[in-house]
Amino acid sequence: MTELFNPSENSNVSRRFILKLFGISAVTGVLGYSRFHKPEPTIFQPNIINLPQFLTQPKHVVIVGAGLAGLASAYELSQRGFKVSLLEKSPQLGGKIASWDIKIGDQTFKMEHGFHGFFPQYYNLKSLVKEIEIDNNFKSLESYAVVFKNNQYQPEVFRPSHSAFPWNVVDLGFSSANRLNWGINLTHLNHWKVFREIGGFKIPNSYQRLDDISVADWVSQDFPQGLYDLYFLPFAKSSLNAPDKLSVGELMQFFHFYFFGNPEGLAFNGTRQDMGSSLVQPLVKAIQQKGGEVLTDITVSNINWNQGKIDSISYFQGNQINSVPFWVKYNSILSSITPPLPENKHLEYFGDGDDIYAISSQNNQAISLQCTHQGCTVQMAEDGYFHCPCHGAIFDQNGKVISGPAQRDLTPYKVRDRQDNQVQLLSVNSNTNQTQNIQADYYVLATDIPGTQRLFTGMTGEINQQVQQQIEQLQVADPFAVCRFWFDRDFPWEHSHFTSLSGYDLTDSITLYHRIQEEYIQWYEATGGTVVELHAYCYKEAQFPTQEILLKTFEQELYEIVPELKLATLLHRELVNQKNFAGYPPGSYANRPATNSGVTNLMFAGDWVKMPFPCGLMERAVSSGLLAANEILYQEGLQKRSLFSVNPEGFLKI
Repeated sequence: MTELFNPSENSNVSRRFILKLFGISAVTGVLGYSRFHKPEPTIFQPNIINLPQFLTQPKHVVIVGAGLAGLASAYELSQRGFKVSLLEKSPQLGGKIASWDIKIGDQTFKMEHGFHGFFPQYYNLKSLVKEIEIDNNFKSLESYAVVFKNNQYQPEVFRPSHSAFPWNVVDLGFSSANRLNWGINLTHLNHWKVFREIGGFKIPNSYQRLDDISVADWVSQDFPQGLYDLYFLPFAKSSLNAPDKLSVGELMQFFHFYFFGNPEGLAFNGTRQDMGSSLVQPLVKAIQQKGGEVLTDITVSNINWNQGKIDSISYFQGNQINSVPFWVKYNSILSSITPPLPENKHLEYFGDGDDIYAISSQNNQAISLQCTHQGCTVQMAEDGYFHCPCHGAIFDQNGKVISGPAQRDLTPYKVRDRQDNQVQLLSVNSNTNQTQNIQADYYVLATDIPGTQRLFTGMTGEINQQVQQQIEQLQVADPFAVCRFWFDRDFPWEHSHFTSLSGYDLTDSITLYHRIQEEYIQWYEATGGTVVELHAYCYKEAQFPTQEILLKTFEQELYEIVPELKLATLLHRELVNQKNFAGYPPGSYANRPATNSGVTNLMFAGDWVKMPFPCGLMERAVSSGLLAANEILYQEGLQKRSLFSVNPEGFLKI
């Protein structure tokens, strides 16, 4: 049991802590915590000497993964004179912020992996936006609300602010219609300890105290119920991690970055167009203008180690199949929820995240469940076919295309070996004639967790065992899903265009795209139709095992949220369902890899790396990519890029 909820340990609430708590108002002027003087962003590791900005001799960097982390790293290094090769597995760039075309009737729209908000404390992301001069691609949403099912609480509305802790808490107390329902008892020792933790975040101290307990267990022990319902539950899930699998240390980091240490307030910007047009393509253009090479539809077939570091990378492009055997572990969840198939057939599932393989129990044949259109994971439906949840392609049980937009069959494999709960797979009819080998001075792995783990299974040579162990123990969060609906009419909505929702079985937010993005605004003005998106941040696969159940539940809950849409005609819907977001489970902080892997020419980037300052979601991805670039700049004797954060420590730090 964590000491936070052990009432016998009264020594934890020291005289020094009490003096801090009750002396806040006296020292706020000295420390700059004032509603009248907004604190400036903190510079992480400020440069103390002037070093050269640009390379004077050729250096080559290979970056694997073109999500935000890879793009940020490639951008910074390309601007400094490095030759950059950016390799992306998918046909489209951007990772979790990628967008693609969908066809509805005779019109084409852009689809994404769900709405993304750009918060004002995303200082490092904002610095990239400013440098490539795309500020006009974003628009303020002014405020956003959290709405509770069945009016359990009044809606909470968050707006821009100019106050840091403790004034932001004071302001929230005055503005919140639920302030009398927080459930805080200031005479209760444990409630003071909660306040100490949320107002005293510090790396690594907070993790040392709180990383070994889940949020669900933490709040089950005499926690203010209203505080949990109103703030902790909605914000915990918005980290895309479920409370039963999220470390309290990580939640404190998340809270500190987004609220308690953030002087900017909680309103945010949205993109005027899709994410690809608004952010990804401008970054790619800036990289290419400096000679950067950006390749899509790339599969890395091997990473070779030699003398304790990366020696080379082998890859191929297009529909060529990897000829190197690799191991994948048994997926008990998917195997247990497979719909019954005709003729007494049964499938076992191996792999994790978006790297899943189906193996027939009757033979040693396997197929990859990555859709050959844009890499989404197809799922077995009740009709006995594999359906793509992203774009609607259908494949039979052997992986043959039944209907598009996919043009190629699912990739076949054969089982080469079995050991305990894993199998070794080898591609069928592989062809290695077009494999490319590339050697570079530095390598940045900026793929998601399943992608990074897959890269390590294909490594050869003298692999660093400590680094490999760190990568193997990483976990992905529960899957997330979005469903976007097109209707033939408008409806009344009194809340923000993006609104968090609490209390529903599946749905965590609603977005009114016909109020935010220009192509949907134009469609609304021309037709009167509306476009609404529901987002499930971290649902349980056992509760929603199939696409049919997800779609049915999303639709049912949408009609609960907006009853007027029951009378509307549903014109179209798109489901996106993925499992590749970083998990931050209890006990994972200590062994989480940092951007500096400990190998001289290997860096990591992504929302899954250990960060030295508070950040979250898109800002975490961008900051990790820039940190990886800074490690390389440092080794080359160049000036690091200045990185920014909110105040890295809470006022009540201990």
